[in-house]
Amino acid sequence: MPPTLVTVAVGVLLGVALLGPAFDRRSLAVVALVAALPDLDALLSLWIRGATNAALHTVFIPAAAAAVLYWDTRRERSWLRARYGWYGVRVAWVAVAVYAVAGIGLDLFNVSSAAVVYPASDRYFSIVGKLVLSTQDGVVQSYVAFGDGWLEHLTRGTTDTRHVETWVNPTPGTSNPPDAARTIRLFDAGWQVVVVATAVAAVPARAVVARRDR
Repeated sequence: MPPTLVTVAVGVLLGVALLGPAFDRRSLAVVALVAALPDLDALLSLWIRGATNAALHTVFIPAAAAAVLYWDTRRERSWLRARYGWYGVRVAWVAVAVYAVAGIGLDLFNVSSAAVVYPASDRYFSIVGKLVLSTQDGVVQSYVAFGDGWLEHLTRGTTDTRHVETWVNPTPGTSNPPDAARTIRLFDAGWQVVVVATAVAAVPARAVVARRDR
C-alpha cells in the first residue's frame, strides 16, 4: 500500500482543486484526515484477520456516504445545510471524493491491492498494467485481459490467504512476536516525493489566491 503520507498528499491536492471558496485551514484539515482514514484498518487487523486494505477500503463506505449526503442535501430541510450552510455541503462532497480516490483508489491501482467489495467478497483486487502506442504493434494495453471468453480480473488472494504488512501489524494474523521488525514507510519511490512536495507547495499558493479572491 502507498505510504499514508502520500495518500494524504493526494487528498490535499484534491482538496486544493475541489474546495473552491470553501478552502481554508479547517476544510483542508478535514480533507487530510479523511484521506488518511482508510489506512486505519491496519489497526483493525490486530483484532480482525485480514482487515488491512479491506475493512475501510471497501467502496461501500463512500457509496453509502454519498447516498446519505445526496438524500439530505436534496431535502427541503437539509440537516447539513442548516447546520453548516453551503460550506459544509461543499466540504462533505469533497471529503467523499477524497475518501474514494485518495483513500481507496491509490491502493486499488497498485500492486498492494484492496478488497474493494469487502465484506461481500474477501478478495483483493489490483488494477495494474500499461497502455502504450507502438509503431509496430499499435495500441498495447495490459489492464484488461480476456480468457476463455471471460474478462479476467487481476486478484491478489483473499483476506485469509494474503497479509498486507504494515508497521502496526507486520506479521500474519492478529498478534505479533515481541521481536517483530516494524518499518514505517515514508516514501517508496521518487514520484511519491514529487507528489508530497507538490502538495506542500500547492497549499500556500492556493491560500494566496484565496486571500486575493476575498
